Amino acid sequence: MYKLGSQVAYTLYGESHSEFIGGFLDGIPKDTDISIDQIKRDLALRKPAAGIGTPRIEPDEVEFLSGILGGKATGERIHYRIKNTNTDSSKYDIFNRTPRPGHADLPALVKSPDHRIKGGNQFSGRLTVSVVVAGSIARQLISQHGISVAAFTRAIGKVRDDEERSFEDAVKAKEFQTKAATSELDSMMTREIKDASADNDSVGGVVECIAVGLPVGFGGTWFESVDSEIARAVFSIPACKGVEFGKGFGLAEMRGSESNDPYYYDHGVKLRSNNMGGILGGMSDGAPVVFRAVFKPTPSIGKEQDTVDLKDMSNAKVKVEGRHDPCIVPRAVIVVESVTCLVLADQMRREC
Repeated sequence: MYKLGSQVAYTLYGESHSEFIGGFLDGIPKDTDISIDQIKRDLALRKPAAGIGTPRIEPDEVEFLSGILGGKATGERIHYRIKNTNTDSSKYDIFNRTPRPGHADLPALVKSPDHRIKGGNQFSGRLTVSVVVAGSIARQLISQHGISVAAFTRAIGKVRDDEERSFEDAVKAKEFQTKAATSELDSMMTREIKDASADNDSVGGVVECIAVGLPVGFGGTWFESVDSEIARAVFSIPACKGVEFGKGFGLAEMRGSESNDPYYYDHGVKLRSNNMGGILGGMSDGAPVVFRAVFKPTPSIGKEQDTVDLKDMSNAKVKVEGRHDPCIVPRAVIVVESVTCLVLADQMRREC
């Protein structure tokens, strides 16, 4: 089991080919309105799109075992589970001997001699179905306090969206299968994914996330800062390899006179720019919180790759068969939103 948060505490359990994937969610106040339909809508955003996603289709029906009654939280621990119905472990046996490059196979096999590869095991993106359920509940809690979160696809492969985007753009992106901000970008990103897939390859990309409604001073400092806790949660998503806030690494090329976000007064203190991504000293400065996460190309690909034979201790080749996403970025968008909602719900409850 794996845990995130303290006051709103989420515990994840299960594996990609286990009977169930599920979660426990503690700290949701009694009588909080919880819409099961909203949870279903969020889960639908995680499903693979035809032509650019895995052929593995799961119904993702959530069974709530405790903590929700009549559309409201009871105040007790919320326990739910999702049954895996479409599993086939037969094509994964070979990876116990010839581990996939770019996947967790090798370190898992070395760390745990009893480990047996079935799908992605506990390292699989399949587990994010549980994350989305918990995140949807957290989203509903923070929305009742005026906080909203939305994300979109900023880049896939060599196709990058270089325009400034708003929270409304991120919300609209849910209309498109790649979760791009416009129909034109959606078409270009779709082609990028299909081209990689036709070549038995995969492609990565970037998700941008925006949170609005955080009051000035919301958050903590040092190890409890908003940005450090969001970064930790986002890095926990399988395939995430980088997180940056505001201008991020671009700040290295700026002077302070350029990077500082000037204040002005207009019915309250406002900022003329948002180079810091809405966070100063670990707390909200009143601007939207903006960050980006980069996801690597899916490691399971049909191209032949160099690996090792762990039985003969010799060089070998491996080619991955089975059902895999040529790009996980469109499905990762809702997962990034979900972990962000969980962090913000936890921080909000700490401030109460």
